Amino acid sequence: MESFNLRLFAWLNAPSHASHLTLSLAYALAIYAIYLVPLLMILGWLHRDPDRQRLALKALLGCLAALSVNEVVTLLWDHPRPFAIPVGHTYLDHAANSSFPSDHMTVISTLAITLLLSREWRPLGYLSAGLGMGIAWARVYLGVHFPLDMLGAIVVSAFVASLLAITERFYMPTLHGLSRGLYRRLFAPLISRGWLAH
Repeated sequence: MESFNLRLFAWLNAPSHASHLTLSLAYALAIYAIYLVPLLMILGWLHRDPDRQRLALKALLGCLAALSVNEVVTLLWDHPRPFAIPVGHTYLDHAANSSFPSDHMTVISTLAITLLLSREWRPLGYLSAGLGMGIAWARVYLGVHFPLDMLGAIVVSAFVASLLAITERFYMPTLHGLSRGLYRRLFAPLISRGWLAH
């Protein structure tokens, strides 16, 4: 499996003289695209529809839980990043911590799978999954992850998002109620002025 991982990395990783345009695209996907995840969660929460709020909460809880699983995995198996071995070409500065599974891919995959499991928001889930594939390519291309780091992230995300979807009736009513109460208390001045939805 490791030899396959290295071969696939060699195929996807940037060459020694990568084009400026391709590198710019990779930087945008690898560094900035992930910020769309919290933006979508905030927009979902600020909407007056309780179903959208619950979906945003489920995505947030899923991301936090999946990242926690990642922490356990890295404690059990500390896999070096490509530049720490070293192999390939690296175009992005990164700490030499464990590469498996990818936190970036975990976050975008958890959002995508959560949306895909919602019939109403499935089209946005497909778009998020497409963005996730772009992020996965970019972080391998720039030399900070291996391809199997991305696959591991998808497995973690699928497990966590599916578990939360199955058990939603047990935790969501309480979580939604507590979150709405906290939101109203923290943002009462802005809500009273009509700047934020009630």
